[in-house]
Amino acid sequence: MAPDFNLQEELKKLPDKPGVYIMHDKSDAILYVGKAVNLKRRVHQYFVRKLGRGPKIEHMVSRIAYFEYIVTDSELEALVLENNLIKENRPKYNTLLKDDKTYPYIKVTLQEEYPRVLFTRKMKKDGSRYYGPFKSSFAVKETIELLRKLYKVRDCTRNLPRDIGVGRPCLNYQIGQCSAPCQGGVTPQEYRLNIDKAVDFLNGNYREVVKVLDGKMLAASEAMDYEAAAQFRDLKQNVLSIVQKQKMENEDGEDRDILALALDGTDAVVQVFYVRDGKLIGRDHSFLTVGEEDAALLQEEAAKEQQESEESEVVRQVKGRILSVFVRQFYAQAPFLPKELMLECRIEDQKLIEEWLSSRRGSRVYLKVPQRGMRSRLVQMAHENARIALEQDRERIRLEEGRTIGAMQEIASVLGIGHVTRLEAYDISNTSGVESVGSMIVFEKGKPKPTDYRKFRIKTVEGPNDYASLQEVLTRRLTHGIEEAEDLRERHMDEALGSFSILPDLIMMDGGKGQVHIAEEVCARLGVAIPVCGMVKDDYHRTRGLYFRDQELPIDRRSEGFKLITRVQDEAHRFAIEYHRSRRSKAQTHSLLDEIEGIGPARRKALLRAFGSLEAIRDAEPEQLAHAPSMNAVSAQKVYEYFHPAILDKDTST
Repeated sequence: MAPDFNLQEELKKLPDKPGVYIMHDKSDAILYVGKAVNLKRRVHQYFVRKLGRGPKIEHMVSRIAYFEYIVTDSELEALVLENNLIKENRPKYNTLLKDDKTYPYIKVTLQEEYPRVLFTRKMKKDGSRYYGPFKSSFAVKETIELLRKLYKVRDCTRNLPRDIGVGRPCLNYQIGQCSAPCQGGVTPQEYRLNIDKAVDFLNGNYREVVKVLDGKMLAASEAMDYEAAAQFRDLKQNVLSIVQKQKMENEDGEDRDILALALDGTDAVVQVFYVRDGKLIGRDHSFLTVGEEDAALLQEEAAKEQQESEESEVVRQVKGRILSVFVRQFYAQAPFLPKELMLECRIEDQKLIEEWLSSRRGSRVYLKVPQRGMRSRLVQMAHENARIALEQDRERIRLEEGRTIGAMQEIASVLGIGHVTRLEAYDISNTSGVESVGSMIVFEKGKPKPTDYRKFRIKTVEGPNDYASLQEVLTRRLTHGIEEAEDLRERHMDEALGSFSILPDLIMMDGGKGQVHIAEEVCARLGVAIPVCGMVKDDYHRTRGLYFRDQELPIDRRSEGFKLITRVQDEAHRFAIEYHRSRRSKAQTHSLLDEIEGIGPARRKALLRAFGSLEAIRDAEPEQLAHAPSMNAVSAQKVYEYFHPAILDKDTST
């Protein structure tokens, strides 16, 4: 387990609520994402030794360093959020959900003059209104069938009104389940009234439909037709499951962040939910310390709030000031700005901050405080998660920030530079100069950011020259970054949209004086002012300090900053070694046959299958080679001449 994560204590803090739990290993990678009706019971089961749950699960549990969770309002929301998180993160142990499984939706084609109610598994920006996702495709199909029967809504693919009067009406009209707009049997206005009733039902006004089903169920029961009564009962349950609200996906497909705040004395937690393409895909929370003046105001209001049901104006103003500070600090360094921020309350200088964010993004950013509807409930859910984080995770949050952001600031303090949010580390790997590769790893806010890692195949250096290889890697990386940033500026786009355009606050080299000077020379030549330090090791290959501005700086081995340096060094080395191994493996599997003109993969495989080995191919005569599948006389002669160059030379000399 991670040293700052007390498993038994964290298990005690789990709430008796539905939600999603996320299992991490010691390198912060996500091992598994699961849903739970009751988080406390479900997560506990992983850490109670059980026989018969299989070696795969046992192996996963042995790798868990810590877990986190997101509380939802229902099991359905947990199910949809689980699916979103699995698709976004691709955890190793989520084998059953690692495909592109999608959940069913109900689609109402309101953009058509005669709208339809359809079953679909994909949301598109096509003017239709979508409801869902739902966990039961059977319930969705049954409900759509019921709506068609009740409101005589068409399900055909005819282009109306263009095709009105073309052909005969379908069977649904004959049995009274369609009003036949294809024959002009209903005006668009009359048809729209029925669609409005169907939409009203899907929006949650289901009592009329349930009343109809209850009546039919009772009539069937009194007639002792118990099979029909059971069918109406099941249909009623399907209807109720369809109208259940959930907030994990939205049909508008927009990008937005949801921010909510929980306060307790001088402590605060801001919860950020990330919605991308209309789907909730993740969250983050930050621990804040409330200023003394605001903390005193909150203390004065605490007694009043115990007697009043609503939050006071003073508390809302304090929240607005804290959220305002958080938004300015958080989005000043954020690599991506969404179109919309949904806030729990109005923040201080809201219009000014909105203008600033819009200028950073290059297009309009909206700050909104939803008062009702689905978005308001999503903000409330973010607030509930912030409250739980503040109550149950306070100490862990402090330790985590000390291990990450605090460690970054400690390194910045040792080096005497302003701040470090993003650092990049580089390493070179080769075997006696063969298949030389370089690696770039990225840490942001003290955590690895694998999506920004980069691999470099050394192109201009021959032999085991690490200094020259580092020079090539850094030159390529920084040149690419400068060019990408310039291109984005010319197109009036935010630099954060480019993966290479974000230059680091600090470059860390795996080595000392030589490596640092190489990096400094590259930065100076390219005109970028980035501090460079080396991670120096002792004779036992253990990290001992930092080399910066021509001197070695000691650092407390027990500090979080030192631990972070070790993690960065190990990660850079691991990433370089893995890439080098993959390159070396490909080189070892390279066949001599690949070097022969006209011998592609198909002929190479055919020759190896036919003769069994390169030695047998070498010893074969052209006539024998020509009889192999996919081969002919010309290609056979080329193979023979490749393995018998002396014969070719002799013929040429004569």
